[in-house]
Amino acid sequence: MPRVQVLIRPKSGILDPQGKAVERALPALGFDGVSNVHVGRLVELDVEDVSQVDAMCERLLANTLIEDYEIVS
Repeated sequence: MPRVQVLIRPKSGILDPQGKAVERALPALGFDGVSNVHVGRLVELDVEDVSQVDAMCERLLANTLIEDYEIVS
């Protein structure tokens, strides 16, 4: 069965409080020069029919009002 990875991220212009928290914390840990941090998630699925993954994303895996998704493998 093929393994599929789906990368889900906040859409451009949508508030990303986790990304902002990471962006503020990195300089405090000595990591300078970091900006525009966005936190998303990776969903891995073993599926029999890869053609159904897009529908899975649209109906359940991603909130398409505020998130973009990309099927990466």
